[in-house]
Amino acid sequence: MKLTVVIVNYNVRHFLEQALLAVRQAARRLTTEVFVVDNNSVDDSVAMVREKFPEVILLANRDNPGFSIANNQAIRQSSGEYVLLLNPDTVVEEDTFEKCVTFMDAHPQAGGLGVRMIDGAGNFLPESKRGFPSPWVAFAKTFGLARLFPHSRLFNHYHLGYLPEMETHQVEVLAGAFMLLRRSVLDEVGLLDEAFFMYGEDIDLSYRIVQAGYVNYYLPTATIIHYKGESTKKGSLNYVKAFYQAMIIFARKHFQGHQADLFVGMLQGAIYLRAGMTLVSNLFRRIYLPLLEGILIFFGLVFLQHFWANYHFHDPDYYDPSVRNLNFPLYVFIWLGSIFFTGGYDEPFRLRRLLRGLVIGTLLLAAIYGFLEPEYRSSRALILLGAAWAFFATVVTRWILYFTRYRSLAIGQEQQRRLVVIGSESEANRALQLLQKAGVRTNMVGRVSPSDQAVGQDVLGNFDQLQEIVRIYKIEELIFCSKDLRTQAIMKWMSQLGPHLLYKILPEDSLSIIGSHSKNTSGELYTIDIQFRIAQPLQRRNKRLLDVGISVLLLLTFPLQLLLVRTPGGLLRNCLRTLGGQCSWVGYDPADGSLDVLPRLKPGVLPPLHLIDANQLDEATIHRLNLLYAKDYQTATDVEIIWKGWRELGR
Repeated sequence: MKLTVVIVNYNVRHFLEQALLAVRQAARRLTTEVFVVDNNSVDDSVAMVREKFPEVILLANRDNPGFSIANNQAIRQSSGEYVLLLNPDTVVEEDTFEKCVTFMDAHPQAGGLGVRMIDGAGNFLPESKRGFPSPWVAFAKTFGLARLFPHSRLFNHYHLGYLPEMETHQVEVLAGAFMLLRRSVLDEVGLLDEAFFMYGEDIDLSYRIVQAGYVNYYLPTATIIHYKGESTKKGSLNYVKAFYQAMIIFARKHFQGHQADLFVGMLQGAIYLRAGMTLVSNLFRRIYLPLLEGILIFFGLVFLQHFWANYHFHDPDYYDPSVRNLNFPLYVFIWLGSIFFTGGYDEPFRLRRLLRGLVIGTLLLAAIYGFLEPEYRSSRALILLGAAWAFFATVVTRWILYFTRYRSLAIGQEQQRRLVVIGSESEANRALQLLQKAGVRTNMVGRVSPSDQAVGQDVLGNFDQLQEIVRIYKIEELIFCSKDLRTQAIMKWMSQLGPHLLYKILPEDSLSIIGSHSKNTSGELYTIDIQFRIAQPLQRRNKRLLDVGISVLLLLTFPLQLLLVRTPGGLLRNCLRTLGGQCSWVGYDPADGSLDVLPRLKPGVLPPLHLIDANQLDEATIHRLNLLYAKDYQTATDVEIIWKGWRELGR
């Protein structure tokens, strides 16, 4: 056996399918065995591999032991002269394996090989070639010096930015996304260190290969797509913690004395620094719009106060300073809170949610106004004028931000990008059908034929004319049909046309159209998979509000509940647990053994259909009931269940 390909998968079924289709094409040129190690995915990855790729050797773990352990499982069972560790969110060219193995055969001193990687927008990924970490390298990377001086030998040794992208080089570190290893070298230096759960194992193994006297190479003549961001988002605290903890393990393993202490200390400091920066960044993204709108509303109210005092009362000092210092912050808080809880800050923005939130907030203010002591009442006119100003200010703010981002004032309307499909007529029609079933609104300009003979009313031209077609028709998104096109040609056009376009690939016989426009975000999927309403932020927030509201109502009427509820003590316990966020009044039926495939919910006091004896239902029926509850969830559903099961709320 010449080559063994090992892919470790965790909940990226659609990307795995595309990766395996590409591997199948590339493996035709060599005697190749393919392993997929699944780390207890809950997205039907295992079933997909068994059904569509019977030639693949599948190892299905019942837990997630981590990247290193999973790779070692397959390597120990494999027999290839070379072992390729490949990420599931990659796409290889048809001749990638042949090029890489030929290079390794010609360079017997080579212990490992990496290739040129591009992201889903065609951008070169600098982690294709890397240097070993050291205290100085870590310092330059952590404090942004490597980014400020990307081509500096001194500041950017981590990504070897001073080495040309399109030249073959000896490098220090191979990227774990595509890591071709010589079997004899693995036998000598050992497999992946299983102390690394995720991240760092590629650096450690690359280091041991070099320490053993072998050379690692970067080969730019072979290019792959690496979508990235499919397991751990780079903007998350999980990524920061996992990455730097892996670096600490590496430092303690390979450095000694003062150098090790310095390196570990710097890395620990980097964890807190990057975690703090991540928290601040994530917090800012969440609050910048409410903060901006709150400031605008507040100063608008101050202006209206002065205007109304002069215009209506002819007395600039008519209002007490407490109106500005107490009433106005209360108004702003209630309006912004109402907008938040009605989904006004959830993307995509909807003006009707914004208006609904402001109306509800104004009604709340009117009700509160009636309960305030006379000395704390400002003016009903200020509330009404303030509401009008709040609506004007928030709408104009949304329009400006939306126009800045999309060059359109049509807030809330899904932007229909100008789209072409590159492929045969049958595959183009299949792509359109998938888009329609996925509920994606499209503005398809036409089709680009993969051959020179371009025929048909919808054909804009052939594949070689793609650049002119994009320019003339102002195309914004392209969908490549991989059944009709070589992966090598797709990558060429992605790099040639540039990252300002959106690229998607329709794999052969797949029900998904896959793409990603940023290395730091999860890829975009157009699929016909089930969409769960319970997973939407607005629905989850409404569910939580209902839980809190019902709990408060039950506590306020607890003496009455002693007569209505079968187990009053249990009711009191459930009220406190629900208020504390430990449970919900309605949740999945726990008799379902497949809850992992559904959006997570807190344990429920009542199941979706609590009046049906679960003992009379088989597990498949219970799962379908839970699935329907998650898919079609509405707040009214919980209200109905709670109303009908009121007497059982103490169980």
